[in-house]
Amino acid sequence: MADTEVRPGTAGRLFSRAAAVASCVGFVLIGMLQALYGPAVPGLREEFGLSPSGAGLGLSLHFAGGVAGVLAFNAIHSRISNRALLAASYALMALGGAGFALAPAWPLALAAAFLGGLGFGGIDYGLNQLFAVGFGERSTAMLNVLNAHFGIGAVLGPAVVAWAGPGNYAYAFGGCAVLAAALALCTSGVRTDPVEPVEPRPGSLGLSRVLLGFLVLYVLNVAVEAGVGGWEPTHLETVGYSATVAASATSVYWLMLTAGRFLIVPIALRHSPERILALCAAGMTACLLLSLVEGVAPVAYAGVGLFIAPVFPTGLPWLNRALPQARRAGAWVIAASMVGGVAAPPLLGAGIEASGIHAVPWLLALLSAASLVATVWLIQLTRRSVE
Repeated sequence: MADTEVRPGTAGRLFSRAAAVASCVGFVLIGMLQALYGPAVPGLREEFGLSPSGAGLGLSLHFAGGVAGVLAFNAIHSRISNRALLAASYALMALGGAGFALAPAWPLALAAAFLGGLGFGGIDYGLNQLFAVGFGERSTAMLNVLNAHFGIGAVLGPAVVAWAGPGNYAYAFGGCAVLAAALALCTSGVRTDPVEPVEPRPGSLGLSRVLLGFLVLYVLNVAVEAGVGGWEPTHLETVGYSATVAASATSVYWLMLTAGRFLIVPIALRHSPERILALCAAGMTACLLLSLVEGVAPVAYAGVGLFIAPVFPTGLPWLNRALPQARRAGAWVIAASMVGGVAAPPLLGAGIEASGIHAVPWLLALLSAASLVATVWLIQLTRRSVE
């Protein structure tokens, strides 16, 4: 049964209140799971005798599984229920988390990381897609609330490892496995009522151009998001800030990214996604240019976090409205965002090697400005489709 498309009039049919709360906990879980691999590196190196790059393969396999999970669950979603999709994804995360915690050898741990990544991708795709269509006019606001909980998990994960100690990383992964298993039992409030299919809109939509525009938009924004997170501390230290201040400023950036998704909720209830995204792209670009001013650079980077926060969740309802006949569009942009998050830091690193650390704000501002151009282009394309 294909149950991923809902007309606005069916708001509230997909999630009970308890299921919506459990979904937010699910996003805390995937945020924690992704954020555990980095802080666990010292413990992994000691446990398995790994080099730094070898220990980093855990996160790489997790992301590879995430991309595969998005595409695989999207491919079978029309043949399974929403509940089955979410329950299977949580079960894969439970198996992957437990396997990573208990693995006696590194190859088995990598296999478990990939398995957990499959479940991660299924939840990332499934809940984003269902929230994008399951709350009617409130979908944009609810998507921002959902994704804000990912940020909460990303902050909690490293804190748990720091509290337990890197050598006890297995307890953190085991805790994620237990939580995933519990959430697999909490999907009964996700409804799978039959819904009317959405008919394609009349007019020349230019589907391939619109989808390409959204893919470019998401890749660029994730590149900026990952680029700031990866290179902000190095840039701040280069222009004279202490390592402590640079690290603290980066933490503030991630906290602002989480807070921004909560703060945008009342705005999302009154303004269209395309207007919000245009404002966000302009604000990101301005803040990145402001980060060239040494005295205000940490505050400017925090502003980037605030403006970039709503982009990922706010774009999905716009995509769903612009391409109602392309059921797999959401999966492709989510998968593209994951690929962008993996590819952007090393590509930016190559540019920084050629231009120097002082060029970090310029390079990121160019990416942000390109996302503004992509947003304006998409607004023009989607407006023409209804004229």
